[in-house]
Amino acid sequence: MGLRRGGTPLPSDPRGLLPRLAARAGGQTLIIGLGSDLCNIERIQNSLDRFGERFEKRVFTEVERAKAARGPFTRAGTYAKRFAAKEAFSKAVGTGFKRGVFMKDIGVVNAPSGAPTLALTGGAAERLAQMVPAGHRVHIHLTLTDDHPWAQAFVILEAIKDA
Repeated sequence: MGLRRGGTPLPSDPRGLLPRLAARAGGQTLIIGLGSDLCNIERIQNSLDRFGERFEKRVFTEVERAKAARGPFTRAGTYAKRFAAKEAFSKAVGTGFKRGVFMKDIGVVNAPSGAPTLALTGGAAERLAQMVPAGHRVHIHLTLTDDHPWAQAFVILEAIKDA
């Protein structure tokens, strides 16, 4: 995975990092997906102004809407980071928002430590399950950041060999 015939890296992995990461872990872990997205916070604010609750309910989970409601002055930024995370995940699984993967199937939640991760349902969960090799479990790495007017998310899907 990630190599052309002859062992040269594919363009999506120009420095050949993915095979080296897997080899370093003794073949116990594989990167099965990588996605990133950049979202304009003002674009999200415009959607909120224009479509309001209809936009929120169509795109975001109840947990995400509750998180955004707690910070009315940062609501658009909160939503923009989560929108970027959904886009990044859809790229990591290679479907975009097609083949049964919908925005509301992808929700950003926070671990007790505060670290963001994804809660998946429906087509998003099904697509990810199809990608995980037999005898492995998946770990979703998610990082979010913003600096007005931009919000950014990166998703790494890691398959870890079962013990």
